[in-house]
Amino acid sequence: MARLTTLRPRLGTLDTRTAIPAPKVADAELLTPEHAAWRQEVLKRAGWKCQWPGCTAHGRRAGVRLYADHIVERRDGGDPLDPRNGQALCPPHHGRKTAAERARRMGTTQA
Repeated sequence: MARLTTLRPRLGTLDTRTAIPAPKVADAELLTPEHAAWRQEVLKRAGWKCQWPGCTAHGRRAGVRLYADHIVERRDGGDPLDPRNGQALCPPHHGRKTAAERARRMGTTQA
């Protein structure tokens, strides 16, 4: 009986343990002095505290970072420099809000 042979893969494999990801690049809009002033105003108005209900993260403590988050995201038509469209969020809550917005935009639900 004839023996079947397997073909060699035509695509190489990538070792994700040693592969270096592409560097992250910030939007040029986020590097402007106007955006820096907006960020400072949003965080100052929030008292340097995360505004997520029940969160106690405080940006004036060592090691706590706060994000000035656009309530209505820029890509959804939110004003990029209106302080009323900003809120201070700690990293876990910023990630949760961003993931929920992306899921909503894609028409899926966030678990």
